Amino acid sequence: MNIEPDYKTGISKLNYFIENNLQNYSRDRNYDFGPDNRNNISLLSPYISHRTLFEYDIVKSCLKKYKVDQVEKFIQEIFWRVYWKGWLELRPEVWTDFCDSYLSIEQSKFYKKALDGNTGIRCFDEWVNELKKYNYLHNHSRMWFASIWIFTLKLPWQLGAAFFMEHLYDGDPASNTLSWRWVAGIQTKGKHYLARSSNISKFTNQRFQYTQLTTDAEPIFEDKNFELKRLDYKNSETRHENLIIFESNLNTQELSELSEKYKTVYFVLIDNYSRKIKLSHKVMSFKASLVKNVSELISNAKIINLEELEILLSKNPKIDVIYPFVGENLDILNRLSVKLESQLNFKYKNQDLYSWQFSNKGFFNFKKNIPNIINKFNLSHE
Repeated sequence: MNIEPDYKTGISKLNYFIENNLQNYSRDRNYDFGPDNRNNISLLSPYISHRTLFEYDIVKSCLKKYKVDQVEKFIQEIFWRVYWKGWLELRPEVWTDFCDSYLSIEQSKFYKKALDGNTGIRCFDEWVNELKKYNYLHNHSRMWFASIWIFTLKLPWQLGAAFFMEHLYDGDPASNTLSWRWVAGIQTKGKHYLARSSNISKFTNQRFQYTQLTTDAEPIFEDKNFELKRLDYKNSETRHENLIIFESNLNTQELSELSEKYKTVYFVLIDNYSRKIKLSHKVMSFKASLVKNVSELISNAKIINLEELEILLSKNPKIDVIYPFVGENLDILNRLSVKLESQLNFKYKNQDLYSWQFSNKGFFNFKKNIPNIINKFNLSHE
């Protein structure tokens, strides 16, 4: 399984998938045949999470070859990522609560066994090793993994979500956090996901059989309500001298244009020391290599760390920033801007601003509006 920190690799994977595997995606997508056979899925998520591939461009590329109803399931899966991001933007306290809870949980000896892949549950232990080796898991296996973690091993979901963030190349604050909450039964309150041995056996092509799992667990109860925030984001016509870009929104679609508009484009890579959720060496290396790869597209790019970012903000009280989304990058940036009294001029994608308004409820409501999004931004050639 080849996931290279190169934006051109992401483009190649997208083109190959559309030409060869997209037509059978709906039929085959739920099968996890193992890390050596991933032809039934796209493997695009590491590039989407860093936005070297833009969700809306992916949809447009798919709809150049197929009609919407022919690839509807894949289109919906792409828009799930947009939906999750919008959902968290509307409820940023969910992210804050997750981070605070994770940092306050006492880690048990059995938690260490789970991290080492030493639980005695064969499928789970193999997924732990696969995650550490390849920094990727099939989406169906992520659901089974999370369910076993929460309901069979009875470990806090926050620790599992952080473990995924630590090791996944596509680790994303919105998709990862909210997916774990959904499995636990707190995203849609009272509705949890219980992995079943028969389901695991069927969709792993009988690689894992007769798995002993808890099948009668109740959903996790959480007596917390998070206020729905009003999204008042908007793009200002104002432009300042310099621009900041984080690895969570590398924005390759507009880099050549941006290089002409700004004196310097600063690519920021936050080190592990400053992160609440520490990332593995391999994930940090992937991010660093991808940032370097993308920054080489323009001549006026400079890669900086957190200390250099603070110096930059102190010298540039007004600066433009490609919006990095709710997560670690935005947390750190907001803390610095308060400390230094900086005026951050966030730049948003119009597609996001339009789509996120439909994230105020469940995905069913968002799904009904996918045709509106496609039409609004001319993503279909029909």
